[in-house]
Amino acid sequence: MATDPIKAALDYHNFPIPGKISVVPTKATVTQEDLALCYTPGVAEPVKEIAKDPNAAYRYTSKGNLIAVITNGTAILGLGNLGALASKPVMEGKGVLFKILADIDVFDIEVDCHDIQGFIDTVIRISPTFGGINLEDIKAPECFVIEETLRKQIAIPVFHDDQHGTAIVVAAGLLNALELQSKDLREARIVFAGAGAAGVATAKLLMELGAQPENIYMVDRTGVIHRDRKDLNEYKQAFAIQTTKRSLADALLDADIFIGLSGPDVMTPAMLTSMANKPIIFALSNPVPEIMPELARQTRQDLIIATGRSDYPNQVNNALCFPYIFRGALDVRASCINETMKLAAVYALRDLAREPVPNEMLVAYKRSQLAFGPDYILPMLLDKRLKAHVAEAVAKAAIASGVARV
Repeated sequence: MATDPIKAALDYHNFPIPGKISVVPTKATVTQEDLALCYTPGVAEPVKEIAKDPNAAYRYTSKGNLIAVITNGTAILGLGNLGALASKPVMEGKGVLFKILADIDVFDIEVDCHDIQGFIDTVIRISPTFGGINLEDIKAPECFVIEETLRKQIAIPVFHDDQHGTAIVVAAGLLNALELQSKDLREARIVFAGAGAAGVATAKLLMELGAQPENIYMVDRTGVIHRDRKDLNEYKQAFAIQTTKRSLADALLDADIFIGLSGPDVMTPAMLTSMANKPIIFALSNPVPEIMPELARQTRQDLIIATGRSDYPNQVNNALCFPYIFRGALDVRASCINETMKLAAVYALRDLAREPVPNEMLVAYKRSQLAFGPDYILPMLLDKRLKAHVAEAVAKAAIASGVARV
């Protein structure tokens, strides 16, 4: 393995076989009889059954355990609009996570189309192949229109992970941090740095959990989103409030919570110092957070801080939820992923972090102890309890809300 991190990453993706995923047969293909069943003439029988009853596809094909991870490459990680083909390593990586964490199969689909309707039409036309659609790395505000339209037009789960995956994990960690800091979400003043897909979705979810709209300050590149601004799209306009605050520094004065979904080093020590007692910091820009944990802790001792990085405590990682949300949805053949299912995932993640940590987790993370507290507000990615805990909660929520079909 190369010691240079760039070469190591390129070598990993290149050797011994280019890419990270492949298609593997699930049935025997050893004899002539096997091949006759696999293809002609045997394949004609399930074809006729599916023609009579489309639901038979769930019995005779991989549809029920197959997700499409689809993008147009307009918002790849923190790299921006680099095009559909350049997004393929990320989509393959997402496929790996689906498989190893929740045993869900994936086809990654990179659509070379920046036209919203063209992209939507493509997804609709290929949707019969899949049991669910995971939208990925699509820039705002187009991502909102695409997801909303697809959810109305196809009867399988559609989930934009950059929006809802982030929102669910942030919400779960935040509920735990609020309890540890003896704060109430209904009274907390919340500042968002970043008003893109993740910021908008997270703010909406927090309001469902009890956050008050007048206590939420959204800040984009121009500044605080307020009612006198004339440059807001409809999604930002929903968070415009009446205020004289104009900058991030203004908004953070006496704030309880900072949620950074923007860029590196946008929070200064002075801003952190100006916040209320026992502040909660979610600095999620990756790989460089809005404020580094070392600097934050040097500045204040009474905070709880989470980042998107695996080398610090309290990693906010979408992989804590998206594989298991789809697992639960697929297991009951849900027609969609609704708000009830998302909230079930939030509470499942919140509660799991409060449970005793198995010894195997301590071994995996080389820890002598790990328990609910300021440095452990979320489960960790290798926690094998996640699959059963979150997927079961999501499946039950789908049944309770009437969208399960089995």
